[in-house]
Amino acid sequence: MVEKIILVLAGYITAFIVATKYFGVMVLMAIESACIPLPSEIIMPFAGFQVFSGKLNLVLVATAGALGCNLGSWIAYWVGYHGGRPLVQKWGQYILLNEHDLNMADRFFARYGSTAVFIARLLPVIRTFIALPAGIAKMPQGRFHVYTFLGSWPWCFGLAYVGMKLGEHWNTLGKYFHRFDAVIGACLIIGFAWFVWSHWKGRVRQTA
Repeated sequence: MVEKIILVLAGYITAFIVATKYFGVMVLMAIESACIPLPSEIIMPFAGFQVFSGKLNLVLVATAGALGCNLGSWIAYWVGYHGGRPLVQKWGQYILLNEHDLNMADRFFARYGSTAVFIARLLPVIRTFIALPAGIAKMPQGRFHVYTFLGSWPWCFGLAYVGMKLGEHWNTLGKYFHRFDAVIGACLIIGFAWFVWSHWKGRVRQTA
């Protein structure tokens, strides 16, 4: 089922890039960075194939992708910045979040925000969603965008470069990244389970 969905997405992605070139790369990467899991592991390698075909330039493809990441991240950042904290303060108790968690996030992004954003942009799955907590924690927006671009550009360049080298076999890259996605997803599930267990245990102690 998942493979069929990816195959359909790949058809739309490739057609859009062929028709709109750099603009298409930017728009698709913006969607991927706005907390919508559109796979960059298809977008950028196919753009690399277009470089192989002589229709696009590798550096410009990577730059268009990184600019798109910034555009999509701005949307997710804005949602987190303006709506995230009030929602958590009002409804957070139902998902085991409280003011203490928000303050911890604020301190984390104040101290490690630049590094966290840069590294997150180099990791599958996580890179799609990092902008939202950065916005909730009110990380300085200028710094957020600088490190988003710095982390996104090598990611976009690397995927496009591999797609260029693979040529007509560019789509063979996806299956390897999907395995890595599964590892990252499993780590996130484990982390989420630990979060729920530790917070629930703390709530039980408070009510005992």
